Amino acid sequence: MPGSRTLTVLTVSVIVAAGFTGTALATPPGIPSESTARSELAALTVKADGSLDGYSRDKFPHWIDQGNSCNTREVVLKRDGTNVTTGSDCYPTSGSWYSPYDGATWTAPSDVDIDHVVPLADAWRTGAASWTQAQRQAYANDLADPQLIAVTDNVNQAKGDASPDEWKPSLTSYWCTYAEMWIAVKSRWNLTVNSAEKSTLTDMLGHC
Repeated sequence: MPGSRTLTVLTVSVIVAAGFTGTALATPPGIPSESTARSELAALTVKADGSLDGYSRDKFPHWIDQGNSCNTREVVLKRDGTNVTTGSDCYPTSGSWYSPYDGATWTAPSDVDIDHVVPLADAWRTGAASWTQAQRQAYANDLADPQLIAVTDNVNQAKGDASPDEWKPSLTSYWCTYAEMWIAVKSRWNLTVNSAEKSTLTDMLGHC
């Protein structure tokens, strides 16, 4: 259940923040293989999305303190960037970020957003509306699963809260990985998928 993940996720988050090195990880953690993703997709509950009634981003507190003067956004910027250096406040002072959604590379952190792979609003519609605030906070700051990734800011904004049947990365070469990440997050947080979403994810796995 999502509640059982809260302590684990936050503990892993602190470990990641404390373990910064000069080597950037190429991808978020926990991306499953194609075969595992197909199995996880088959096991997801298929149902129509729920309502957005009552939704607010404030109900998913994010970019929380992760220790070492770092918040969640700064942890991901460090993890996903190349040759990233930071000031005493953990904010990057130099580095570069490759956005796998569109293939762009940026050298200013202000040009980079941290995308929730499965958006907060989508999570609300597919199960998170019934979670506690603590569970939603853990989800919004999940560093243990492939839920957070540094990408071009306007690409993230164009995605909004869309599911894969409504929006995909412009680089078709990333569709497989994107589908694997999306499925993993839905599986690990017990979220549902609608029929169009499941069909699209199946098609995207065909690019693996």
